[in-house]
Amino acid sequence: MTYITRSMEALVQTLSRSYKALLITGPRQVGKSTLLKQLFPERRYITLDDPFLEEQAKNDAAMFFTLNPPPLTIDEVQRAPILFRHIKMACDESADKGLFLLTGSQHFLLMKDVSESLAGRIGIIELSGLSLREIQSDPFSQRFIPTMDYILARQKTVRAPANIWDIIHRGSYPELQKPETDWATFYGNYVKTYIERDIRELTAVQNLDAFRRFVIAAAARTGQVLNYSNLAEEAGVDMTTAKRWLSLLESSGIIYLLEPYAASALKRAIKAPKLYFRDTGLACYLTRWLSSDALAYGAMSGPMFETFAISEILKSFANAGLDYRNFVSYYRGRDKKKISVDGELLEMDAEIDLIIEENGVLHPVEIKKNANVSPADTSAFLVLDKIAGKTRGMGAVLCSCPQPGALRENVLQIPLWYI
Repeated sequence: MTYITRSMEALVQTLSRSYKALLITGPRQVGKSTLLKQLFPERRYITLDDPFLEEQAKNDAAMFFTLNPPPLTIDEVQRAPILFRHIKMACDESADKGLFLLTGSQHFLLMKDVSESLAGRIGIIELSGLSLREIQSDPFSQRFIPTMDYILARQKTVRAPANIWDIIHRGSYPELQKPETDWATFYGNYVKTYIERDIRELTAVQNLDAFRRFVIAAAARTGQVLNYSNLAEEAGVDMTTAKRWLSLLESSGIIYLLEPYAASALKRAIKAPKLYFRDTGLACYLTRWLSSDALAYGAMSGPMFETFAISEILKSFANAGLDYRNFVSYYRGRDKKKISVDGELLEMDAEIDLIIEENGVLHPVEIKKNANVSPADTSAFLVLDKIAGKTRGMGAVLCSCPQPGALRENVLQIPLWYI
């Protein structure tokens, strides 16, 4: 398959010249090692997925580095945590940059070892699955923010996909961009090989059937406010186990938990996070939506559309070298909004699918799968005006409309593919 240019290539090269070590985290099969091989083809490359090399690294790390001196690329470095101490010593003994390029798909272990051993010596970035921009070979690199400046810049290169549901259903893993790759076979192997094996090795999961039920139940709840009790009950496990398993899925890049916006002015806000799968193809596979047409007209079309939008926005921040966790949140609560239905004024709970905050400005975003959206869809945005010290900036409805436009004062309607 032809190599697909990644949006963060320039960032990787810059950080490799700025730090003695660079760690790229992200789920299995998103292209971490492929990216490093493409950018640094002259470097020695070792993967600890090789049982012989993993055993050698664990049993005699000093000999391992004698045989494999820097500059060195180590794939799946979390399999031998003892290496971090030796990497630290090598970094302290040399003034050179880019000594070690590391990848890891289980950063819930990596972060502890990195923070203890390599603080100040290492750059850390996260690689996700392919973004729509990358799939379309679009060079646009700005993070998404719903402003006119962004829209004017974005429209210079944007292309509407032939069928957005094909892309949502197919998923974002590079291997799936090969037309000959069978979708169901790929995801079946992915679940068995990477999700079940990796997490089972790390946490000694005894009841694999319960874990499978848990992952499927989580996929069925993508785009929903998280209810631990409900999730645990469906999987047949206790709530402590459910929380532990969900934390592992989040830390291994399978899901993302979008935290609620915290402000004292929003006293009646729901405090639970929203759950999103990071790859819509995987969520479709687990919930048995076996074709893009069935998905587009099925009961999960709205949540999958929203899940795809959230994932694309997070990628736009990560590919720009920013930690999206510092910028995004959501709001749902009992601060009432008023809407007109058949001439009758009704009060409903307010909800904002996404809030992007920059420089004290809050940008509210609603996500709707339909092409036709209404100004009423944004009535909850006014809730943000209650927050002292913050300004409500331009908001938007992300939808299937053919072109961006003004929906109401200070609110845009934006096609999903403009992310």
